[in-house]
Amino acid sequence: MALLEIQQLSRRFGGLRAVDDVSFSVPEGIIKAVIGPNGAGKTTLFNLIAGNLPLSAGSVSFKEKRISGLKPFQIASKGISRTYQSIKLYLGMTALENVMVGCHTHSSAGFLAGMFNLPWTWKEEKQIREKSMELLSLLDIAEFADTEATSLAFGQQRAVELARALASEPELLLLDEPAAGLNIYETARLAELITKVRDRKITVLLVEHDMSLVMDISEEIVVLSFGRKIAEDTPHAIQTNREVVRIYLGEDDDA
Repeated sequence: MALLEIQQLSRRFGGLRAVDDVSFSVPEGIIKAVIGPNGAGKTTLFNLIAGNLPLSAGSVSFKEKRISGLKPFQIASKGISRTYQSIKLYLGMTALENVMVGCHTHSSAGFLAGMFNLPWTWKEEKQIREKSMELLSLLDIAEFADTEATSLAFGQQRAVELARALASEPELLLLDEPAAGLNIYETARLAELITKVRDRKITVLLVEHDMSLVMDISEEIVVLSFGRKIAEDTPHAIQTNREVVRIYLGEDDDA
């Protein structure tokens, strides 16, 4: 079953078509990648899916229900979580506290109750803390739970951000260039973490420039160029697709 369905999606900025009539689906339980050169429209596509930008045309459906037009927090509450190219962790908060923030979509305590630390909120906070520690353990960073998140190594910060995204219990996780800024070792570790996420029956859609990471973990790949979809296939087929090779390597059509 298609968990996410993108139909004829477009976004214009004046005369520029950042995303131009793009359609594809994301089956449940897989890792699917969106790749393409700089300026291909990949991040704009993510912003359209997550509700951070309005559509110019087309539709986005999640679990066969249209979500285009909803606000980001409404889309998140339906089971879609995302990370960003630039790590966005809260200053002055520990790794554990950052992950706990991700549980807010399932929290029943209101702002005032939490602020005044009312007794009936204690049990829920304990459960949130335990759940957040479990996620830090899953991603092998539990030892840094009480460390200020922004003081951690870059790869560890990525893991904290991933744990926070998982804290909202998503069915679909959008990862926007998760390997950006990581070294070879950290990227290999990231591949293991994303696979762990998929093994927890969470569908993953990622935008990524690191082709070794994409080819290692993806089951399907969509290729964008100048806002348009030029290919969609398995990793092996994408590697041998002449149009994809031409776009990436600049080879002539008769080469």
